[in-house]
Amino acid sequence: MLPELVTSIPGPESLRLAARLKEVECRNTTYLSPDWPVFWERAEGVNVWDADGNRLLDFTSAFGVATLGHGFSAKAVAEQSGLLVHAMGDVHPARLKVELCERLSAITFERWTGEKGKTLLGNSGFEAVEAALKTAVMVTGRSGILSFEGAYHGLGYGALLGAGIEWFRAPFEKQLSDVTRRLPFPKLGDYESWNGILTALQSVDPSAIGAVLVEPMQGRGGIVIPPVEFLCELRSWCDEHAVVLILDEIYTGLNRTGKPFGCDWSDTVPDLICLGKSLSGGFPISACVGKASIMDAWPETHGEALHTSTFLGNPLGCAMAIASLETHADPVTTRLAWDRGNDMGAAFRELCDEPFVAEWRGVGLMQAIELRHADGRPAGDVCIDLVKGLLKDGILVLPDAPEGHVLALTPPLGISDEEIAFVVERIRVRLRELGGISS
Repeated sequence: MLPELVTSIPGPESLRLAARLKEVECRNTTYLSPDWPVFWERAEGVNVWDADGNRLLDFTSAFGVATLGHGFSAKAVAEQSGLLVHAMGDVHPARLKVELCERLSAITFERWTGEKGKTLLGNSGFEAVEAALKTAVMVTGRSGILSFEGAYHGLGYGALLGAGIEWFRAPFEKQLSDVTRRLPFPKLGDYESWNGILTALQSVDPSAIGAVLVEPMQGRGGIVIPPVEFLCELRSWCDEHAVVLILDEIYTGLNRTGKPFGCDWSDTVPDLICLGKSLSGGFPISACVGKASIMDAWPETHGEALHTSTFLGNPLGCAMAIASLETHADPVTTRLAWDRGNDMGAAFRELCDEPFVAEWRGVGLMQAIELRHADGRPAGDVCIDLVKGLLKDGILVLPDAPEGHVLALTPPLGISDEEIAFVVERIRVRLRELGGISS
């Protein structure tokens, strides 16, 4: 459904809630201003209703979580909540933990290689990354990490070791070990960046490197799509030097790119894959899934696990994830994501001649419009004004990239042609307003 404006956005109730929140939340958390944010009340499919009754169109999938649509897993969590809401995940676990790990094995390593995968569950995406980095040390005995500029792997201390966006890492640099080598992330169609990564990779001393940590396609870094050969090259390098290849598919995983996983575009099988976001469709749960031979580097537990948490394998999250994976494993879902992505791309490419638009790019339901000033400078200022203007039109979008100059377009796969056309037209109007051009 298209936005149906009831009051101004943000409306009076959202503004009151913002004032209340400012009094009680750490000021470095929620960005608050007279025109931001709206406060969500409920959501369904591709729509969100705020505290003032406005219906908004969600082109963020709530940080990529609601790939299957808002409320998809509501039935699963409702049924489970009447039975069991918490168990003792690494002591006396719920039956659902077994079923979830089996499904994760089936959709990853059994599908790729015919062999079992084994899982370490977590709560947030960054925990899956940290579990993977710990696993790499268990396997290789080496602490060094190879990661990439522009990378986003979450903000826990372990995950920050791989962070390629400097301002997330800088305030805490003194507390982080100096174990990471960062290489440039190549961009599809940019032969200079591709040649650069090949040269840089050959210059790396592998003797201290235990893990290569990489997103198949960068999300928070600006929806950057690399050449299809990129992951193949990393796989070969890791094989040559006995390094663990970790793919962070927290954003790209589960049909976001028009294939089950981003790595399926290059037929690259990782040693470890990190999943989160749309894994459950709305509950804090994540997973580090690895080849059994890799995961078995962890010792058998004798009653005290080396890596665990209170809510590991929470029954609510497991129930939601099982429901989500059942749909994601269906080829019909993958085909829908691919078709919707093609329709989106055709529509959004029409904006390439509008003011500030330097490039459209993307794949599947992971697309972006890069904005630059006439002199080539990243137009982060324009992008944030565009995002705020679209909010007033009832459209939820976010800026991406370290400079904030990339408009990310990542809706649920249930988005309709009418809704896509509406968003394209509102972006066109707002860009022309910002460029001083009358429509």
